[in-house]
Amino acid sequence: METNIQTMKSLPKKGVKRRRRFLGSESFYGYLFVSPMVLGFLLVMLFPLVYSLYISFTDWQLLGDPNFIGVENYERLVNDPDFWVVLKNTLLFTAGLVPINIVLALLLALLLQRNLPGIGLFRTAIFIPVMTSIVVWSIIWKYMFGTEEGFINQILAVFGIDGPAWLYDPNLAMGAVVVVSALKNVGLNMVLFLAALQQVDKNLYEASYLDGANKGKQFWHVTLPMITPTVFLTLILTVIGSMKVFGQIYVMTNGGPGNHTKVLVYYIWENAFRLFDFGYASAIALVLFIIILFFTLIQWVARKRWVFHEE
Repeated sequence: METNIQTMKSLPKKGVKRRRRFLGSESFYGYLFVSPMVLGFLLVMLFPLVYSLYISFTDWQLLGDPNFIGVENYERLVNDPDFWVVLKNTLLFTAGLVPINIVLALLLALLLQRNLPGIGLFRTAIFIPVMTSIVVWSIIWKYMFGTEEGFINQILAVFGIDGPAWLYDPNLAMGAVVVVSALKNVGLNMVLFLAALQQVDKNLYEASYLDGANKGKQFWHVTLPMITPTVFLTLILTVIGSMKVFGQIYVMTNGGPGNHTKVLVYYIWENAFRLFDFGYASAIALVLFIIILFFTLIQWVARKRWVFHEE
């Protein structure tokens, strides 16, 4: 009996000792350091995502309590002709931006990879737009694309060319926004490509030169295969970023002319903060999330066919 009592008294002491050992262990400090990130993810990312999913099944108008309506918002979305126009515009924007951005960034990286005098100045100049506010950048380009007083049309006038109304022409507005967006973020991808090019083993170039490869063949058979992991990374980031475009559209065209530059994020903002139809806006946001996830998974699976020496 006395032995059992002593055993029961020793159990809390063992629990306290284990607790003290845990509080003084590396695991405790590891959990302590990651806890702000975990809490931030739960509060800023996961909870809004789950709540947005719930709101998409309601007709919430911001004021008052959400009224559950089932899948009516999704049925409305399928039958909404504006949604399909906006989705097409988003895909066109992505199809235009991604190749321009990546090809231009790679070309700039190839030109600026050499350690020549003053080369850092050129690298900085190309990277500055990345740090510039998207609103400021868009306002500047909006004035540059101006019909009469715009800098671009004034340059064309010097050569006797009548400049078009870039941002008011349905056939030109989207192209103008694509160019502005590509120039805004090309510096980030250029830096990633510069880092990748500097990691390519120089012995591979020497070996290919001895085999008779010229500069073009060296690029296609040495440089490009060796930097495919970086190409994959820039492709993922650029596709996701292009599908979330908003600032340029809002400042430069406001979705016009007509609906020719209206994209999904702008359409979400319009339904939520102009029409106060948060239920429908949440449904569109969920569809956008699924589309981005779908394209990301496709790229992730397809990488096995063209990404080399992946670790």
